[in-house]
Amino acid sequence: MTAQPPIGPADASVVPRFAGPATFARLPRTDQVGHADVVVAGVPFDTGVSYRPGARFGANAVREGSRLLRPYHPGLDVSPFATAQVADAGDIPVNPFDIGAAIETLQHEATNLTAGGTRLVTLGGDHTIALPLLRAAADRHGPVALLHFDAHLDTWDTYFGERYTHGTPFRRAVEEGILDTSALSHVGTRGPLYGRGDLDEDKRLGFGIVTSGDVLRRGVAETVDALRQRIGDRPLYISVDIDVLDPAHAPGTGTPEAGGMTSRELLEILRGLAGCNLIGADVVEVAPAYDHAEITAIAAAHVAYDLVSLLALRHASEPGGQR
Repeated sequence: MTAQPPIGPADASVVPRFAGPATFARLPRTDQVGHADVVVAGVPFDTGVSYRPGARFGANAVREGSRLLRPYHPGLDVSPFATAQVADAGDIPVNPFDIGAAIETLQHEATNLTAGGTRLVTLGGDHTIALPLLRAAADRHGPVALLHFDAHLDTWDTYFGERYTHGTPFRRAVEEGILDTSALSHVGTRGPLYGRGDLDEDKRLGFGIVTSGDVLRRGVAETVDALRQRIGDRPLYISVDIDVLDPAHAPGTGTPEAGGMTSRELLEILRGLAGCNLIGADVVEVAPAYDHAEITAIAAAHVAYDLVSLLALRHASEPGGQR
């Protein structure tokens, strides 16, 4: 039986880009398609933040910032919405008062959304949500490789005595055995730390570090080559905290740090990962209350678009995946 062609975004020559429902990239909802190869879902949760709140409104800001996205990606030479069925699952409602309950709900919903081989791109929300997303990914694929784009390590042990915050998800993930510790990398880290011990602990957990300064000195091509060598063909999860970008490129975030990557550098690094065994991704920490002229939301929308495109390419490379 021939597979039905994917249902794509609304036609901009019929419905203006500023009109109509604000799904990601103006894509159909999951209830409008029979099956989705890639799903985009929001998580309106920021109870785990340590500084400025507001990322609970991030997913919808990213959807608004995605209205101008078009169906062909020249940088990757792919039409992702024609290559795979991509749909917006809306927001996953999680408990805003109980972090433990929110984590449990999100893990359950992520597991359901990825049943049958669907790949998930999640719009946060604060970085606490990476832990249940990684749990769901590891339940399906075993321990996964991780590329973590962030100004910060997010491998602290506790904050105010709490083990589950936006600064602790990757320590918990290592402790739970859901990450492949031979293939872990932070990218874009910078800024002051509490002490040298933060770096020592991070190294002990198995992480390699590519700072924002390393990206500047080495360039995109060398950075991509080093990351690909570390990842190999392992199942890969990519987690992007939008504060990996310099505040000039992403002012709307909760814990901004000067000296970050440009949006061009981030997008080019992601595009350099085409062909990797990407199984899921998130874009988190967009806090629109601190944004200006949608700079952050638009940057995050393009990051999510590149992640969706990479997943569409991966889908097309699998048996029976080419549309």
